[in-house]
Amino acid sequence: MKLFESNEIYLFAMRIEENGEKFYRHAAQVAQDKESRNMFSFLAGEEVRHKKTFETMLSKMERREIEESYSGEYLAYLQDYLDNKIIFSKSAKDTEYPEVKDTLSAIEFAIQREMNSVLYYHEVKKFVAPSQQDDIDKIIEEERKHFSQLSEIKKNYEKKH
Repeated sequence: MKLFESNEIYLFAMRIEENGEKFYRHAAQVAQDKESRNMFSFLAGEEVRHKKTFETMLSKMERREIEESYSGEYLAYLQDYLDNKIIFSKSAKDTEYPEVKDTLSAIEFAIQREMNSVLYYHEVKKFVAPSQQDDIDKIIEEERKHFSQLSEIKKNYEKKH
């Protein structure tokens, strides 16, 4: 078995949360009603909280050996998945979110990204020590809650508009 540097997993996770916060702050700006602006602002705060959780986990990190076909295989997989599937964006400029033009498109974009985050964190669990997997499960549960909240908000928003 090869030794896998799981600290990079936490660094990726912190990047996800940072970029999620930026996206939600952007979404709050394009939202067309106060309820949606408040919801996006709340979710931005949640991303900040998640980042702090990962910072704490990183400070307590344990090494774990992962079997790989070649050195760096899993790290390359996670990096590619991270960059191509779940990173919200590195900046909150309008051009970074061309599909986000209004409240509904922001909600739909966020729903997809929250689901992708859940899938990513499920993969991450394989790379962390068993003693840290409960922490990852808590983050997964938080991301699922966000997905559910956004789905409910989307339903309500569509009924009103």
